[in-house]
Amino acid sequence: MLKVYACIWSDDKATEMAKFYKSVFKGTKIGKTAYWGSNPMGVKEGSVLTMHLTILGQKIMLLNGYTKMPFNESISFVIPCKTQREIDTYWKKLSSGGGREVECGWVVDKYGVRWQVTPADFDKWNTSKNKKKKEAVMHAMWKMKKLDLKVLQKAFEQG
Repeated sequence: MLKVYACIWSDDKATEMAKFYKSVFKGTKIGKTAYWGSNPMGVKEGSVLTMHLTILGQKIMLLNGYTKMPFNESISFVIPCKTQREIDTYWKKLSSGGGREVECGWVVDKYGVRWQVTPADFDKWNTSKNKKKKEAVMHAMWKMKKLDLKVLQKAFEQG
């Protein structure tokens, strides 16, 4: 059965990225690796073309395209966290070594990949039929960079 999975384009950092993501997400597995054959782009034959990872159960392919293709804000990966400790851990690791913190639970890692480090209940809060509760969570979130689970839970409960 076919499944959809993401491909992250890198100029030539797929191996480095795989090691980094393996250090961030416990249990990450590096799967199949493909290598460049002869090509018209001048890429060294035998160098890494693609690497497949499984991060938190999600398959991702890293591609060494050997051409700089910038990332932008329109695509991100969501990490639903059950505890504040998980939020803190992913936030710290993903923003380290040249990454940067962004508003509302977003962080950009040192490769330029965007991540949303969110509470696992965020979808439930955001789709609540209770408009006051939903808006209370959103207004609380808009004041934060790294999300504070207790503050968001309280906003939802009191909204």
